[in-house]
Amino acid sequence: MLLVFFVSFSEIELYAQRPEVRDANISAMVTEVSSNNLEQLVKKLVSFQTRHTLSDTLSKTTGIGAARTWIKSEFEKYSSASGGRLQVSYDTFTQPADGRRILSPVTLKNVIAILPGTDPNDKRIIMVSGHYDSRVTDVMNVKDFAPGANDDASGTAAVMEMCRIMSKQKFSATLIFVAMVGEEQGLYGATNLAKRAKEEGWNVHLLLNNDIVGNSYGMETDIKDNKSVRVFSEGVSPVETPAQAAARQSAGTDNDGKARQAARYIKEVAERYVDQLEVKLIYRRDRFLRGGDHTPFSQQGFAAVRITEMNEDFNRQHQDVRTENGFKFGDLPEYIDYNYLQKVTRMNLSVMSNLGLSAQEPENVIVQTSGLTNKTALKWDAPKGKKPVGYYVLMRETTSPFWERKFFVKETSATLAYSKDNFYFGVQSVDEDGHESLVITPKPGR
Repeated sequence: MLLVFFVSFSEIELYAQRPEVRDANISAMVTEVSSNNLEQLVKKLVSFQTRHTLSDTLSKTTGIGAARTWIKSEFEKYSSASGGRLQVSYDTFTQPADGRRILSPVTLKNVIAILPGTDPNDKRIIMVSGHYDSRVTDVMNVKDFAPGANDDASGTAAVMEMCRIMSKQKFSATLIFVAMVGEEQGLYGATNLAKRAKEEGWNVHLLLNNDIVGNSYGMETDIKDNKSVRVFSEGVSPVETPAQAAARQSAGTDNDGKARQAARYIKEVAERYVDQLEVKLIYRRDRFLRGGDHTPFSQQGFAAVRITEMNEDFNRQHQDVRTENGFKFGDLPEYIDYNYLQKVTRMNLSVMSNLGLSAQEPENVIVQTSGLTNKTALKWDAPKGKKPVGYYVLMRETTSPFWERKFFVKETSATLAYSKDNFYFGVQSVDEDGHESLVITPKPGR
């Protein structure tokens, strides 16, 4: 046991300044992430010359077909090291012509590795993704050299390195590692997988989409920053019902949707385990004029975020490889900061591990609104599956982007001497080793 709590069933302990405690096993996995391995994975993906979604599928050395075959073979090596627990497959589908970037029906394949959870009562699925397709300036150019080292061999390499390390471990929840296809043509791989997840009833608790995560230099600004990473999250779900919208407006919880709560969780856990890293929460679904594979999952009602570098170099994105006036354009592997990519990979691994090991979220979380009071009364039901040692009640000012205080309780209720009108609250489960669940926003109730 890593955390010791001195709290009775009727007491609330306030941790104004809690010591930072790291799970030794998660720390060991974080340490195992290798910048050298990441570099070799990126260079191997670049070696296929182009990974354009519509490129050659027959060659063993060039094109999208060779790339996906190699990714799958690497996942299968990790499966062998896991004793066969890691389940590797293609998510194969036919993408119809769209009249824009898909001119005729084509067979596309996401590459998936599934590590089943150990608790049969834990139906949570935690996913991490990067897209393995690439492009140059002309999105329909299927033949020219399209290295895609940062966009998005970097994200794919992060997913593969995580899978290599984590597939040797056991987690309560199910973990899914995905190399997506068709991102540059229209998010087609992610759209297919998100629809499949919805139709098959997958309980996707969180998708961590890694897209452009290997560069630490900002074009034009000349900023060199290997400490900061962005997490994009939306505040309001696109599938929100009118009733849910009315409840949100009444409670003022515009910044407490599932994705945004997950982003706060990512920041807290990642900064706990990864030294010299600051997670910047961006309150947007994505950047201007751009899109990513998290969006189709969001559109199906799942919590999904985009992880991307803090400062971008657009001379290295969607560019024909060329030299003009002595300057070399192109998304080439020599422009990746592999130590920075190592940090981002460690960030993803720590979050996925902490969540995958945790107890499930408390259920039916209610803030009681039956009378006028300057206190806040909350109640909830214990989660299914693994029993938590207790719960954290989180609190922050209504103007604060981050949780500011945590109260530990063992019961499934708490009354705090702070007004529900003046603060936002959340509740999460915590196990005996300190692994927290995602935070649940309470609903008004009586």
